[in-house]
Amino acid sequence: MKKYLKIKNYISKKMSMSHIYQPLMLIELIKGNGKATGKNIAKSFLSYDETQINYYQKITSTMPFKYLSKHLNEIKKNKENYFFEDFDLNENQRLELIELCNKKLKEYIKKRGIKKIFSHRTLASGIISGSVRYKVLLRAKNRCESCGISSSKKALEVDHIIPRSKGGKDELSNFQALCYTCNSQKSNKDDTNFKKILESYNDRKRGCIFCNIPKNKIIKSNELAVVIKDNYPVTNHHSLIIPKRHCSDYFDLYQPEINAISQLINETKIELLKKDKSIKGFNIGNNTGEVAGQTIFHCHIHLIPRRKNDVENPRGGVRGVIKNKQNY
Repeated sequence: MKKYLKIKNYISKKMSMSHIYQPLMLIELIKGNGKATGKNIAKSFLSYDETQINYYQKITSTMPFKYLSKHLNEIKKNKENYFFEDFDLNENQRLELIELCNKKLKEYIKKRGIKKIFSHRTLASGIISGSVRYKVLLRAKNRCESCGISSSKKALEVDHIIPRSKGGKDELSNFQALCYTCNSQKSNKDDTNFKKILESYNDRKRGCIFCNIPKNKIIKSNELAVVIKDNYPVTNHHSLIIPKRHCSDYFDLYQPEINAISQLINETKIELLKKDKSIKGFNIGNNTGEVAGQTIFHCHIHLIPRRKNDVENPRGGVRGVIKNKQNY
């Protein structure tokens, strides 16, 4: 009883989690009447690891299905589902075929060795220490260095820029943070260095007013962008969302910056709707190039609150940038 209460108290009141590992290990130990192999504990982690599922879903489509459907054209695919057409085998037939498959597996594993079969996965991932992983994620500002998604929305992995299979070393300079989707799509021969993009986030231009915004003017911010009030507002609470890095226009933005700006647009919209109940809509706009009306050549996005009757006829919205084209 004493041990039970101690474990219960730890789980319910004291367990501090940075990952899923603790409860899964306890489950395996409790299921095994106080004992569990490291292999079984690792398997329990694997059952929650979607990166492995995504990886093998891709493998299923590109390898076994490709070859099986070529020789057994009754095997079909519908999105992520695979099936035999007109599958009418009885139980004995199914058991016999499963036994034949198991026999093939045993013969192949005996010939090649299980470790060699999955050696490509070991080379691709390797074991990266927690301290290195922390430094890489901190440097990446907890965003995928390929697509820019935040770690709060999708799990990030630490990836070798130059794969081990190509001689890549376990050094901080050879690691980058990728979400599990981007990492699973990156082949073992791909040495794309997304980390170089990160180095340019500190680019600032002397004399650019948006590169040198006073701190007291910033309403809110994240790692890559800020929100300020427009000095010449079209409507009350007209806001500007601005990337910290100096880039001339929207088309110069990196994907992480687009994600960061989208996040601030949504957060600002929510806050303004709570603050001002008269707001019934928004215009989101960007001027790219002098002929499009751009006067400050540092990308900035306008978030303009709209209210009922703030113009005589709002139909067409941003189409009004060209005279007489707002109505259609």
